[in-house]
Amino acid sequence: MIKIGDVLILELKYSDKFEKYKCKVVEQKKNQLYIDYPINTTTGKTAFLIDGTQLKCSFVANDGSVYLFESEILGRVKQNIPMLLLSYPGKEHLIKIQRRQYVRVETSVDIAIHPTNFEFKPLVTVTDDISAGGASVIASIDTKLKGGIRITCWIVLPMQNGDYHYLKLNSKVVRVAPLDQTRSKVSIQFLDINPNERQLLLRFCFDRQLMMKKKGIDI
Repeated sequence: MIKIGDVLILELKYSDKFEKYKCKVVEQKKNQLYIDYPINTTTGKTAFLIDGTQLKCSFVANDGSVYLFESEILGRVKQNIPMLLLSYPGKEHLIKIQRRQYVRVETSVDIAIHPTNFEFKPLVTVTDDISAGGASVIASIDTKLKGGIRITCWIVLPMQNGDYHYLKLNSKVVRVAPLDQTRSKVSIQFLDINPNERQLLLRFCFDRQLMMKKKGIDI
C-alpha cells in the first residue's frame, strides 16, 4: 500500500497546535518506515520531533485515495541522509477517507441547539453522526426545527486521550426527516468555521475512526 517515495503528512496526536509536517518515505522494513526529516508546511523549517512522539499520518495512494494511520517516532538513523524511524501498523490498520468531502462518523456526542431568532425552544440532544462540515441529530417529532433556520450549536468533543473540546458554531438546518412515530433526524450544516475549528472536528472524526477500528467496528 505505502511505498518508497510516498509523501507523508504528519500531525502531532496530542497537541493543541494545528501544525502539519511533510516528509518522504525513504525505506520500509516490515512495520517500520524510514523518512527524511519532516518540514513544517507553514514555516518551511525542519521540525525537531523527539523519540516517542505520537503522530497521525496520512498519504495519497496510487488510486488517489487518502489513507490515515497512527504512528510513533522510534528513533533516528544516519545513512546517506539523516532519517527518522516511524512505526507503521500495516495496511490492515489503515483508514480510508473520502476526498472532496468531509468524512462522516456515526457517533453520539452532546450537542445543544439554540435558535438565532427565537423560532423554537433550545434543544439538548446527541448527534447521530458528525463531520467537519455538519452533523445529524435526533430530535422529537414535534420539534419546530425546519430547513433553512439559522441556529447556534454548542458541541462537546471528547477525545481518546481524555481531553474535552467545546465548540460554539453558527449553523443552519438543512432538512428534517421523520425517523419513526416519535423522533426526527435533523441535518445540520456548520457555517463560518475557522481553520482551527475545522481542524479540531477533523481530528475528532479521525480519533473516533481509530477507536472504532481498534474495536473491530466496520467504518
